Amino acid sequence: MNNQKNSFFGKIDWLTISLWLALCLIGWFNIHAAVYDPENPGLFNMATNYGKQSMYIASALIIGITILIIDAKFFSSASPVIYAVVVLLLIAVLVIGRNVGGNQAWIPIGSFRLQPSEFGKLATCLLLANYLSSQSNKNPNMHTLAIGAGIVLFPVFLVMLQPDTGSALAFFSLIFVFYREGYVNNSLLIFGGLCIVLFVMALLVNAWILIGILALIAGFFMWTFRKKRKNLINIGILFAASSVFILCVDLVYNHVLQSHQRNRIDIILGKMDDPRGQGYNLNQSKIAIGSGQFWGKGYLQGTQTKYNFVPEQSTDFIFCTVGEEWGFVGSTFLIAIYLTLLLRIIHIAERQRSAFARIYAYGVASILFFHFFINIGMTIGIVPVIGIPLPFISYGGSSLWSFTILLFIMLKFDSNRKGVV
Repeated sequence: MNNQKNSFFGKIDWLTISLWLALCLIGWFNIHAAVYDPENPGLFNMATNYGKQSMYIASALIIGITILIIDAKFFSSASPVIYAVVVLLLIAVLVIGRNVGGNQAWIPIGSFRLQPSEFGKLATCLLLANYLSSQSNKNPNMHTLAIGAGIVLFPVFLVMLQPDTGSALAFFSLIFVFYREGYVNNSLLIFGGLCIVLFVMALLVNAWILIGILALIAGFFMWTFRKKRKNLINIGILFAASSVFILCVDLVYNHVLQSHQRNRIDIILGKMDDPRGQGYNLNQSKIAIGSGQFWGKGYLQGTQTKYNFVPEQSTDFIFCTVGEEWGFVGSTFLIAIYLTLLLRIIHIAERQRSAFARIYAYGVASILFFHFFINIGMTIGIVPVIGIPLPFISYGGSSLWSFTILLFIMLKFDSNRKGVV
């Protein structure tokens, strides 16, 4: 028994691999249901998306095994090179990329389309872990935070040029990495939460009216603390910063975001009702999920799915198929698998002996949580539709491979946790 535990395979976290495989298989069968073709019913028919997905899953398994064989030190030492290569791909896609749905985010390679932004998250997690771990013996400071933020924001800038807002927003989930390492404290998180509230208010209320309301509130507090000069200065600075923030939100909303992006936000906020136009996807998504009720309609029995009422159902809206055909029970089961995986990743992160492996694992958890929460959230109407895949479930080679590499590198670090990464 001891020999088994000390062997290579004895060190691998098989529970995580089992959860990964379960999600891949669930995704494969639901892609089959979402784009089922009676003339090509076979799951391995390469003329269909589900046939291609079987190939992507098989190749992802080979990639995962290869990662587990490679020396763990390779990924830490090569992280700057990996980051540089991905940055070059993000620049290349702006020049030679193919425009699909208004986003120039794919590089055509024969019949396959590579999406560099998916691998950008992986490269950023590696380099961020490399840099922050090199500072682990020092007290957290603004200089380190600024450089770490730069590592995250540079690929965000390149992704926004495509423009792919959904993929760009995923990078911001790495704020949890900074929080875990002590660079962001509770006060900053609360401040961030207040900024989100102010952001939503700026979208709901006219900018100048909202600034006027804040001026009245600031005036009230200034009168209350009129004898304390330091408090007066702080209130004045806070009011000025809030006003600038509101005007920036107004500027971005009206002059930076595209019309369809503004419409999606308006629909979520209840400012607009367009079930046959911009709100069509969301409306059909809710109908599909709701029609599954408790037990679901059964495999290949979903009417919304079968008759293609929900666009992009094998990619961004794959959860609709789960909801319609497997119902509340199936949806809850899938969410439970994701939550188990996320909790397992956090457990793995906390048992690491090296700062690099711990930081990287928290990066993996952050990216997967963002995609899981936002993708399912947009199909049920609690967040705007921003077009990001559901990890290991949505159709696509780039997303499946990038998430698999992201996860299996963490597993490699974990299998080597008694060594030095």
